[in-house]
Amino acid sequence: MMKAPTAHSACWCIPAGESMRIAYLDCFSGVSGDMFLGALVDAGVPFELLQQTVEALNIGASLERSRVNRNGISATKIDVVVNGKKDLPREEFWTAESGHPSHGDNVGEHGRPQAEDHGYARHRHLNEILRIITAAPISQRARQAASAIFTALAEAEAKVHHKDIEEVHFHEVGAADAIADIVCAAVGAEALPVERIFASPLNLGSGIVKCAHGVMPVPAPATLELLKGVPIYSGEVQKELVTPTGAAIVRTLVAEFGALPKMIAERIGYGAGTRDFPQHANVLRITIGETAESRYPAAAPAGATVQEEIVVLEANLDDLNPQVIGYTAERLLSAGALDVFTTAVQMKKGRPGTLLTLLARPENESELRDIIFAETSTLGVRSRREGRCALGRRHEAVGTRWGEVRIKIASMNGVESQAAPEYEDCRRIAADRHLPLKTVIEEALRLYLDRKNG
Repeated sequence: MMKAPTAHSACWCIPAGESMRIAYLDCFSGVSGDMFLGALVDAGVPFELLQQTVEALNIGASLERSRVNRNGISATKIDVVVNGKKDLPREEFWTAESGHPSHGDNVGEHGRPQAEDHGYARHRHLNEILRIITAAPISQRARQAASAIFTALAEAEAKVHHKDIEEVHFHEVGAADAIADIVCAAVGAEALPVERIFASPLNLGSGIVKCAHGVMPVPAPATLELLKGVPIYSGEVQKELVTPTGAAIVRTLVAEFGALPKMIAERIGYGAGTRDFPQHANVLRITIGETAESRYPAAAPAGATVQEEIVVLEANLDDLNPQVIGYTAERLLSAGALDVFTTAVQMKKGRPGTLLTLLARPENESELRDIIFAETSTLGVRSRREGRCALGRRHEAVGTRWGEVRIKIASMNGVESQAAPEYEDCRRIAADRHLPLKTVIEEALRLYLDRKNG
């Protein structure tokens, strides 16, 4: 498995422990901006949210939604409409700047003719696009994601054409429909009730593509540049399936690429590409649900306590930047630590220091110890085996007026002993809706207790 965009990993980077809500993209027919938006809407992201986002950009664009069939699969098709015109297939549109046809098959996000520039798409530089995104009435997190997507596009184009990033003209991806696609992708991904997005390897398609420098094999140069470090393959469809916009979106928003992880599927959505291929469903599938991995043995009966052996690793740190300690803790949790915590201690010669402690399963001891040595300045790591008794636990979801929140429920001897809203769900809602965190926590717990006692 691979982390996006270039790091390699031996397994999914899902923190071992309480199950995580994830989204998984099946890119068996590639990915484009409109396919990504269609999949989001089909899986439950409100179309009105994306529609309002586009209108607020004030770039003369709007969205249309339709239901289509792609080789037997019913899917949602999202079209960006600019000045009353929908997307054109890019190979039928010649850009004003380069005088060559655009490329790709999963079209819908690039190359729209407009009245300006002799009837072709307006050319925008990265700075202008970033100003549009900065002024958009969306969350800071969505602004950062949209800006990162466009910056990745600019960097790829600059490298391919050997230009400074500020010299790059977005003759295709800078058009109004691309801005709408990318900003909506950031807003829609944020609206998903998930903590991380994962994806399959990308089917690039095959054949040739026409670009400024003549005929090139699929994928186009900028697309391939964007997908460095991402698992890709060439399928039988003789068209370009991954567009530059699609490549930039997954590179930025996807945490890791690989096979479908163990998960319990709750929602499934299909986003349609523009063309309907014979013998091939031209759709992007998104599956939303909860990972099946847990810190606690899956075979434990509900409500039972779990007796298990764990390993405790400790290291004294007295000359390390606190930021490095925080980063190390995150790495340890992602690599399988059950818990990581620090304690302020006084070390020899009166020096203040930090005691780093983590709990883990015995089979993860070696890998976690290596991370401590690699990331910190310690010269020694202590370890010991201890027994642990853990309460059985499960999750239930409640629907607040702001979105879904999971409730973690612990039981002892078959009787529910405590319940608490999941912090990450509440934090996400509080940040998105500009609400106090305690308000979201209290509302989620109230709804659960009302349901339980009702």
